[in-house]
Amino acid sequence: MNSVTRIKLSTMMFLEFFIWGAWFVTLGTFLGNNLKATELETASVFSTQSFGAIIAPFIIGLIADKYFNAERILGVLHLVGAFLMYQMYNADNVGAFYPYVLAYMIAYMPTLALVNSVSFRQMRNPEKEFSVIRVWGTIGWIAAGLSISYIFHWDSADGIGEGLLRNTFMMAGIASLILGIYSFMLPKTPPVAQEGKSSSISEILGLDAIKLLQNRNFLIFFLSSILICIPLAFYYQNANPFLTDIGLENPTGKMTIGQISEVLFLLLLPVFFSRFGFKKTILVGMAAWALRYVLFAYGNADELSFMLIIGIALHGICYDFFFVSGQIYTDARAGEKYKSSAQGLVTLATYGVGMLIGFWVAGFISEYYRAADTENFWQSVWLVPAGIAAVVALIFMLLFRDEKDTAGNATDKPYGIESERQELTSLP
Repeated sequence: MNSVTRIKLSTMMFLEFFIWGAWFVTLGTFLGNNLKATELETASVFSTQSFGAIIAPFIIGLIADKYFNAERILGVLHLVGAFLMYQMYNADNVGAFYPYVLAYMIAYMPTLALVNSVSFRQMRNPEKEFSVIRVWGTIGWIAAGLSISYIFHWDSADGIGEGLLRNTFMMAGIASLILGIYSFMLPKTPPVAQEGKSSSISEILGLDAIKLLQNRNFLIFFLSSILICIPLAFYYQNANPFLTDIGLENPTGKMTIGQISEVLFLLLLPVFFSRFGFKKTILVGMAAWALRYVLFAYGNADELSFMLIIGIALHGICYDFFFVSGQIYTDARAGEKYKSSAQGLVTLATYGVGMLIGFWVAGFISEYYRAADTENFWQSVWLVPAGIAAVVALIFMLLFRDEKDTAGNATDKPYGIESERQELTSLP
């Protein structure tokens, strides 16, 4: 890959995740403060991400992969996204906001796969070249969070009081407009003719791999993956409103520590995975979820603020040690025949079904404690996902039988960790 192409792809990745980080992190705070949304209305808005994740495979598998250049679809979707962001910026109530955020998520989620497709097609050695490109996506997400907190101060107490969080949608919309236009300047990425390859709905959604659930261990892992997404949804939906509500300064900027942590722990994952195997690695990830929420429950913005920072920093272990390890395990268990279908099935189950359930559970729990006028509201809320994560970890520990051969096979692959990391196109 020449330097010009590398710069083009890196810029694409930066903008792709800058757009998402520019509005999604502060969404819960915006809904509660600007639109006066209830907890269940907030859950409904966040659930649009899951609907987008469920619909995305159809757009990619039935349309993009067969008929149109990936970079052109990317451009069109981001231009549409820019218009929808402007409409979200102008919305003054949840009822007016919801149709636009739903349409936006349906348009945006497929772009996560499209930027990967555009990148991979330009690479001779994706295993070595992709990480250099993809890291700019994480940098973009971090840049958005730092801008909100330290440059514009939109998430400060005064900024929130003045309704400045609305500007996050304008910032994301401008970036989406830029990426929409810029996408047409990206390297041409036409559909690849794949003779004899099925494009059935069952394959696209990963349903061909359902027979893998006959394996007891894979079934336990599959169900655990769905259940652990419930605590994950609590973080995305409640973390920023929580940090803002208790008075932590620059909450959005501080939350970027989670993305920095994710990059660092990804480097440690191959060592941990090869030394301790899949079961222990994934248990550490589950335990980290429980620990982070306990830290959130008992920390504060004053003398115990370090507990909040540690909780945010645990994001790398929570995400990498569970989800990346899970992708590797799925790859090893499925084999060549069902590899793509198995990854699709797990993605649909986690980011689609699991997160959808999680957002609504988080909404119901918060609504319940709000109605009960609980004295320690946030402590009560955070102890629920902590308990769920602990129970899921216990069930997994008792029922999953360690497979040393499987772990070994996964880590014996020279690029196992990185190639699976490339497939993760959800939340950074």
